[in-house]
Amino acid sequence: MNNSFLNMASIGDFDPLNASIPATKVEITVSCRNLLDRDTFSKSDPICVLYTQGMGNKEWREFGRTEVIDNTLNPDFVRKFILDYFFEERQNLRFDLYDVDSKSANLSKHDFLGQAHCTLGEVVGSLGSRLEKALGGIPGKKCGTIIVKAEELNNCRESVMMQFCGNKLDKKDFFGKSDPFLVFYRSNEDGTFTICHKTEVVKNTLNPVWQAFKIPVRALCNGDYDRTIKVEVYDWDRDGSHDFIGEFSTSYRELSRGQSQFNVYEVVNPKKKGKKKKYLNSGTVTLLSFLVDIEVTFLDYIKGGTQINFTVAIDFTASNGNPAQPTSLHYMSPYQLNAYAMALKAVGEIIQDYDSDKMFPALGFGAKLPPDGRVSHEFALNGNPQNPYCTGIEGVMEAYYQSLKSVQLYGPTNFSPVINHVARYYTNTSINEKCLSHKT
Repeated sequence: MNNSFLNMASIGDFDPLNASIPATKVEITVSCRNLLDRDTFSKSDPICVLYTQGMGNKEWREFGRTEVIDNTLNPDFVRKFILDYFFEERQNLRFDLYDVDSKSANLSKHDFLGQAHCTLGEVVGSLGSRLEKALGGIPGKKCGTIIVKAEELNNCRESVMMQFCGNKLDKKDFFGKSDPFLVFYRSNEDGTFTICHKTEVVKNTLNPVWQAFKIPVRALCNGDYDRTIKVEVYDWDRDGSHDFIGEFSTSYRELSRGQSQFNVYEVVNPKKKGKKKKYLNSGTVTLLSFLVDIEVTFLDYIKGGTQINFTVAIDFTASNGNPAQPTSLHYMSPYQLNAYAMALKAVGEIIQDYDSDKMFPALGFGAKLPPDGRVSHEFALNGNPQNPYCTGIEGVMEAYYQSLKSVQLYGPTNFSPVINHVARYYTNTSINEKCLSHKT
């Protein structure tokens, strides 16, 4: 159920008829090696910012940012960039690295670590869809390298909520216990691994219980239930040199068995195992819960019979300007639609396809009405308060034009009455539907 109140004029120039349909979506993962160290008493705290280039003016626009990783010159960023990949277009990308020194979102407040340019086609077309490039942008400095990986996303729409705990993990801290956290990786076809999730750190314990977390199955294994998932266990250190406790492997299919003896994993440190004959493990990690959730899309609702009820409420306050003047949002030009008519048409022509009877209540507020000049903040555009419905978006447009000719723009801007009008209608509709269901 969607109700739109039109009191604004600007609409975009998006043309749904001529919009390209993306061939596929790809997920971009970024890692860096040997970044510049900009911090005096610790290592850099890097973030990666992705810019894409506009088709027309070639202007660089920020697409997104990874998370900040503290105290490392070799970050493996968890946060991904999801891009539409067009085979027939050159899609230029720019990756900028910064050392984050404060909580400011303004990049100029942080130390620049270097940048790299490439195209999405370059990444996708590289061996294993893995592109490694030198970072530049700082004269006379070696800025390290950036590794950009791309993987096509399938249309798997499941998410899974999981929770894990650890038991008798190795003690790594001299003066206390370990501060353990988990890092999840999905395997790639070339035998490499891509990071997909980090848990929070649980301080000073060898028996941690991590918070439950939700992750798309697409991110965990790209919809391949038998793909290997590697999990590494670390002891967190403030300086970023986290101690490796051990690792284990599983798969989505194995995890989906839920809490059972199958999902108690021995955490193994290969170096320790090679050195000590009596070494068994560095503790265990147990799956406590596993809950699958299907991500429902708008299209699923429409296929299921959802109807969208569209109510229009138009602002007739004097702040819109004199309708006789071209500067007014209500200006009645013989040559083109005014701002309100453009917004009505743009929204209404799409919405009406999802309403079977195409009867839309159309209201106005903030005007003096004939014949007595009383101010109303809830009047029917068609002049019939008992039945404010108009037939289709063309009927709404016609009622709007007729109102403009008869009412006087006034004020103030008070749209609570039309909100209450819609709320009353849908409350009554819900009650009627419940009554009908009880009768049947």
